[in-house]
Amino acid sequence: MLSPEYRLRHEKDIKALFARGKSVFGIWLGMKFQPNKLPVSRFAVVVGTKVSKKAVVRNRLKRQIRAVIQVNLLQINPGYDILFFLKKEAVGKDFEEISKQVVQSLKKARLLSV
Repeated sequence: MLSPEYRLRHEKDIKALFARGKSVFGIWLGMKFQPNKLPVSRFAVVVGTKVSKKAVVRNRLKRQIRAVIQVNLLQINPGYDILFFLKKEAVGKDFEEISKQVVQSLKKARLLSV
C-alpha cells in the first residue's frame, strides 16, 4: 500500500492532470503525468465501470498497479503527478503483464531512472 504522501487524492488535482498532463498510451494502459512542485511523486489509479461492472475486478486491477508502483518507487523520478487509467482489455491480465506494461509506460515517459 502506498503511504499517504505518494497518493494523489484531491479531485481538483486529478482534473488538472487530465486537462493539462502529458499522455503516454500502451495497448490497454494509459498514463497522464505533469510536474508538481513537491519533493515526491504522487500517484492515482483510475479504473472506470466501463472496464468492468464488478468492483472486485476493478479493485484487483488497482491493487496490482499500486503494487508495481510500490516496487519501483525508488526508481521513479520525484516531482511528478502520475495517473494511470485502464481500458477494457486489461481485464484478465496477470500480474507480470500488468507490471511489464506499467514499467514500459514509465520508461516511455522518461520517468523511470534505471
